[in-house]
Amino acid sequence: MRRLKTFSTLFFVSVLLGTCVAGWVHAASGMPDVGGTFPSITLEAPKDAAMRAYLGIGEAQTFTVNQVDADVVVVEIFSMYCPYCQREAPVVNAFYELAQKKNRPGKTLKILGIGAGNTAFEVDVFGKKYKVPFPLIPDGNYVVHKTLGQVRTPYFIVLQRGPNGKRTVVCSQAGSFGSPEDFYRRLMGP
Repeated sequence: MRRLKTFSTLFFVSVLLGTCVAGWVHAASGMPDVGGTFPSITLEAPKDAAMRAYLGIGEAQTFTVNQVDADVVVVEIFSMYCPYCQREAPVVNAFYELAQKKNRPGKTLKILGIGAGNTAFEVDVFGKKYKVPFPLIPDGNYVVHKTLGQVRTPYFIVLQRGPNGKRTVVCSQAGSFGSPEDFYRRLMGP
């Protein structure tokens, strides 16, 4: 009986310690938490004028996610070499199309992809092969990827602009987001 009690106590302490350490590692990793903010990382602006116009950044050569002109910004961290990203590309494209149809003043959603470890050439190849209609930004040296805690791909970070103009992370998840319609409703309401 005493052995069982000691085992139970050790098991409980191990689980508690493991949970605390896991939470600390997640917080220290840079992985964006819901309620947090997206780091102010300078990104290379798309060369295509239509893509810069979509983001609302004008003629700027660089920009930050906070400068994207939208109420909600969905950032997808992807890699052209990731089979999950390849499989998910048509679903993300369908989500983009849905958002484009439903966007209206005061309720806009825009998407951009950041290619973890991908050069401009690789991002361009991915974009053409999967007919990606939104901006894809290269992160050839893994600067963004490392800043975000080296998240798995695909990874989706959703930022919502509050009344004060500050953006807050409202979703931070790895893998598929499921149905484009359900994901849109979850982010934007009916």
